[in-house]
Amino acid sequence: MNVGLAFARNAARHPGDPAIFGERELNNQQLDERTNRIANALLEAHGLAKGDRVALLVANRPEVVEVLGGIAKAGGCYVGLNFRLGPVELEQVFDNADPALAITDAEHRDQLDGFDLPIIDIDRDLDALADAASAAPPDTLHEVRPDDDFCIVYTSGTTGRPKGVHFDHARVLQHATVACLEYEIDRHSRYLIQIPHNSSVNITILPCLLIGAAQGFVDSRNFDPVRYARLVEEQGVSHSFLVPTQLMRLLDRLERTDDHRLGSLRTLGYGSSPISPDRLAELVERFGPVFNQLYGMAEIASIGTILRKEDHVRGLEERPELLSSCGQPSYAVDVRVVDPDGRDVAVGERGEVVFGGPHVMKGYFRDPESTAEALRDGWMHSGDVAEVDEEGFIYIVDRMKNLIIRGGLNIAPTEIENVLYRHPAVLEASVIGVPDPEWGEAIVAVVALKQGTSADDQELRLWCRQSELTSIKIPERVEFADSLPKNAVGKIAKEELRSQYWGEGRKV
Repeated sequence: MNVGLAFARNAARHPGDPAIFGERELNNQQLDERTNRIANALLEAHGLAKGDRVALLVANRPEVVEVLGGIAKAGGCYVGLNFRLGPVELEQVFDNADPALAITDAEHRDQLDGFDLPIIDIDRDLDALADAASAAPPDTLHEVRPDDDFCIVYTSGTTGRPKGVHFDHARVLQHATVACLEYEIDRHSRYLIQIPHNSSVNITILPCLLIGAAQGFVDSRNFDPVRYARLVEEQGVSHSFLVPTQLMRLLDRLERTDDHRLGSLRTLGYGSSPISPDRLAELVERFGPVFNQLYGMAEIASIGTILRKEDHVRGLEERPELLSSCGQPSYAVDVRVVDPDGRDVAVGERGEVVFGGPHVMKGYFRDPESTAEALRDGWMHSGDVAEVDEEGFIYIVDRMKNLIIRGGLNIAPTEIENVLYRHPAVLEASVIGVPDPEWGEAIVAVVALKQGTSADDQELRLWCRQSELTSIKIPERVEFADSLPKNAVGKIAKEELRSQYWGEGRKV
């Protein structure tokens, strides 16, 4: 089995079912023929060879699925790029991936100036190329084996060179099967893809392709909760995935009189960063038990643990601490919390989360040193500190690299951030350690306030002091910003905040 065959099987089984919805609409048969044409064009007009990397530099648009399918059927390797990458980062990615070809559109064409490789412009070239090629399945369709390369996903780190997370067809199809089970995706589902394709291909696009669900795309830039709710209603969307920042905007900027517009949603996934339990309870109470929280990492294709819909309800009704959990291990993945010697920690003790299973990455592309550091004794090391309870629910304490070391004590920023998020004026909060000559690190909170609210340093520090936090965990100061910096998948970029204080001095 390979990803290209999923297009053919959907067309054979349910040719008239919708495959892509929205401004551009295609059914399964049309999408299968379109991807055949693109595959044949890549093979014949551009001489694509098996395993060649093809870079795709566009924002979310329906042609992403068409191009991805063409690459897969031709035996190439899809390299989705973050359209926000600057020239230096693009050069680093291209030096590593060495793509044979780049596909972009009119909006992003200028970003590829200076790179010596063939370029296909979706807006100018793709239709003509596809129309000139055969609609028959390419000869390569059945030659692509499960262990052949499918994609490279470049990590969205905020410092250092991007690393290419390398997957074959077998790994991503195994993960897509898990995603269909966890998110209850079937051929009747309509999935609105809001987060960028380059980072979400394994959690959004591929599960839909595997099971035959319809997909719609919306630009990931400048998330507008009112527009999003309108699209959900108009398109009868049953599934979607948002990052916590977007969910907070739904809570704060969508009028309650418009909540009914989200009524068709059966599953709304979220992940990439924590949500305070109070805000999570507000989401469930307002929009219903439709939420599934994902915890994982790009290196395992995405899913490690899931806090399922019923867990959210149970957290509201019986065990409120579950809303602080990232759930229990998912299907087909082994999740452990281990000490530095690789032994499982006892209930309530802290250790590092490690993953094992069939959808762990092949490795970092052309980076054996980083691969050996992350994949040790068959286990993918996450760098996350966590605890596990008696039912197997995992609680992320923080990233190991984010721990603040103050007076010899390890302090988890998330404990302080959760307190700040309970303040009615706080929209976003990030707590970091900054240099301190006496204590080693001082605690600084950087906060963005909700529109129409106010708070100052003294008020928020008093709020923390009156909470459950011990005195050593109270921020020395609170600084304010209009918004906090984010990386490509919407996570608050702590490294960018820290660099303002440490420069190049703190390597973590």
